[in-house]
Amino acid sequence: MGENMTDLSVVIPFYGDPADTLNLVNQIQAQEALASVQIVVSDDASPQPFPEVGGVTTVRRATNGGFGANVNTGVAAAEGKWILILNSDLTLSSGFIDDMYKAAEAEYALAGGKGVVLAPHIVGHEGDSQWVGRAFPRVRHHAWEWFTPAARLRPTRFWHHMVGHNLACIADNRAEPDWLMGACLMMPRSLYNEVGGMDESFFMNSEEVDIQYRLMLQGVPRVFRGDITVAHEGGGSSGDTARRRQWVTNSRFLYEKKWGHPQKLRVALTAVTHVNYLFNQVRRVRNSAVKPREVRQTELSTIQTAFQQLS
Repeated sequence: MGENMTDLSVVIPFYGDPADTLNLVNQIQAQEALASVQIVVSDDASPQPFPEVGGVTTVRRATNGGFGANVNTGVAAAEGKWILILNSDLTLSSGFIDDMYKAAEAEYALAGGKGVVLAPHIVGHEGDSQWVGRAFPRVRHHAWEWFTPAARLRPTRFWHHMVGHNLACIADNRAEPDWLMGACLMMPRSLYNEVGGMDESFFMNSEEVDIQYRLMLQGVPRVFRGDITVAHEGGGSSGDTARRRQWVTNSRFLYEKKWGHPQKLRVALTAVTHVNYLFNQVRRVRNSAVKPREVRQTELSTIQTAFQQLS
């Protein structure tokens, strides 16, 4: 590594309306960082291209490949010792860039040179935790999240535990969960490249889980730092709930094919779907707007589509 190497490359995957990304770029450029920073925006063949901006390295993909492919393209143009992957819909605290850089250097030293993956505490703009640290996915986590009656328990710690959220990942705390949300993720560039970057088979969702599973196999720690906070709008990738649910389900089956048991996931989600149908039949007595058969068919179709992609 040369003496003039950039300390940090911020990689921002872009698709859609450039407003959020331009705002994020402005936030980064306004910070008085001691670390040397390169900003890379990777345009995933967006219908509305990202404009040329001073001080920004813009790379443009010829085809739309999804989040992982877009991050890989951005990292290929990065020059920094560290890469910091940021979703465009983030609001940064003052001093955020230097706080992350200092924390990463400290954690790297603590890990004894193995490398490290780092994420801050991520909250919604209402201040609610987005549960950055999580357990590697199990079929039971997905089944619980698929279970309609459990939806009313979402505000509880029990629900979060059941879907695999690490309850130790809270403000002002440090923890080492299985994996960290990809909305704000930092690691050495050399480490990212060493494991081959993100698996481009995942179009959206689970790609950050997959790369961290591979890093776990190499003994690389994943560290949550609750003393650093960033706000995340969330849900900006798609306003289409049905399409987003299909993406999520597709990614979970693909992950299970690589590391688990896709047939078990299919059986579990199908069984829960039939339980949901019975629950919705009861709900329909009080609310005629509930359509149990339509919901069941939609859920079964989502499962089948996700499972068929594996063949």
